[in-house]
Amino acid sequence: MIPVRPLLSVLSPARARARLSVLIFHRVLAVPDPLFPDEMHAHRFDAVCGWLKAWFNVMPLSDAALALREGRLPARACCITFDDGYADNLHIAAPILQKHGLTAIFFVATGFLDGGRMWNDTVIESIRACRKTELDLGKLGRFVLDSYSARRDAVSAVIKQVKYLPVAERLAITLSLARKANIEPPDDLMMRSDEVRQLHRLGMGIGAHTVTHPILARLGRAEARAEMNDGRLALQDLIGERVGLFAYPNGKPGGDYLTEHPELALELGFDAAVSTAWGAADASTDRFQIPRFTPWDGTRSRFGLRLVRNFLHKPAVA
Repeated sequence: MIPVRPLLSVLSPARARARLSVLIFHRVLAVPDPLFPDEMHAHRFDAVCGWLKAWFNVMPLSDAALALREGRLPARACCITFDDGYADNLHIAAPILQKHGLTAIFFVATGFLDGGRMWNDTVIESIRACRKTELDLGKLGRFVLDSYSARRDAVSAVIKQVKYLPVAERLAITLSLARKANIEPPDDLMMRSDEVRQLHRLGMGIGAHTVTHPILARLGRAEARAEMNDGRLALQDLIGERVGLFAYPNGKPGGDYLTEHPELALELGFDAAVSTAWGAADASTDRFQIPRFTPWDGTRSRFGLRLVRNFLHKPAVA
């Protein structure tokens, strides 16, 4: 068995030479999804939390970001984050976190609360539930849907084509897809406002993730600023507390957000922001570009090795 904890102690010591691992999740399903079998589910997340508890000092991101700046981070520091605001974050993920005595921060895109739905979920759920064996989506292509594998390929192809379009165009195309599939996608995937409050009352962190989850790099500065600030203000109204952390939608430096967006985060008064660049943060890391990553391996040893290898990645920045 790989000695994960000793290796992490060497790679992630305390104080001045400290390194911070930040993990990113999105959904935790009740049971495995046959369409996307690699999607996180309750049994697997329970195991992952047990491993993290054994190997790391898991702490709130707000505390870790400040401690890293001040040179007082403990050895093997780690934070758990979730993006978007799915309802299963409260109902499935949070009880598992509590069982292990762990905390996490949940970055919420406020425009999808209370019955909204992210565009990619419209694609996924429409193709999942479509009863046709072939679906003609015009310029997006014609797709055979005769197996889970074929449906996965269709989802991937559509998302790839639509992902970087303007928000309004993206929405129109995905709603058209649902109509062509003759599907009414679910409206209960995301949290309600009161569920965000419940998460906060459980002691979990709440962070900003814009309103409509746009690609900030495709917006003008004023529009990007409004997305970042308005989402934050809505969350502050919901939980009655200041929201100090931000996650860039999609989060790829230089592609999904640009150098101006960390500057905006500072200008708006955020304490720190996170990307989806792989790697671990250290004292030299821009606090508005803290890297995050997702180990996907299913076994304890491979998962641990992935965590160790993450320290070898030099995080990308915008």
